[in-house]
Amino acid sequence: MSTPTPHIAAGKGDFAKTVLMPGDPLRAKFVADNYLENAVLVNPVRGVNGYTGTYKGKKVSVMASGMGMPSIGIYSYELYRYYDVDNIIRIGTAGSMHKDLKIRDIAFAMGACTNSAYASQFELPGTFAPIASYELLHKAIQVTEGMGIHYMAGNFLSSDTFYDDSQGTMKWAKMGVLCVEMEAAALYMNAARTGKNALAICTISDSLVTGEATTAEERQESFHDMMKIALEIA
Repeated sequence: MSTPTPHIAAGKGDFAKTVLMPGDPLRAKFVADNYLENAVLVNPVRGVNGYTGTYKGKKVSVMASGMGMPSIGIYSYELYRYYDVDNIIRIGTAGSMHKDLKIRDIAFAMGACTNSAYASQFELPGTFAPIASYELLHKAIQVTEGMGIHYMAGNFLSSDTFYDDSQGTMKWAKMGVLCVEMEAAALYMNAARTGKNALAICTISDSLVTGEATTAEERQESFHDMMKIALEIA
């Protein structure tokens, strides 16, 4: 095999030390096309497009993660372990479970609860609490406040179930969980295991409280605030 993994076709050094990671490959392309200078496609495997360019003179990469913890678990581990990436910033969407977290607001995952068994592989004698890199979180909040953008920071739920037959998602709200998404917990665990840094920044795309929702096109292309925050701290 000519590349370090079967899932990424890039060579050593093709990725920057910081990788922005949306779930959607089209959002990765949007960031590369609209924010990065001299962006080059470094990974086309399975349509999970990865690009490297510069932002304000600094080398930055963006690559999709796909949906769910198994997918981001593979890509983030390989970036950390085989491509010497130090920081992964998830730029995704989440569903609000808090009345004060509105459509298009920004949410930062200080921690990530989960209904997944992802942590079982680490064979720990208890429950692991996945948390963000404080340095990345601190920088992101400073940038966000400087931009005058409304945000909330707190606990996320990283769920394995999008269609939840138990109807149990909103039960997490009683513990102060802000929103639900599907990737942050696995990303944070991989960062912890490899000694690297991670932060999940999400735009609220829908609300479990009010029933409001954005369109697929809006989720793909219109969440500029989140993208700018991530690029500024990259």
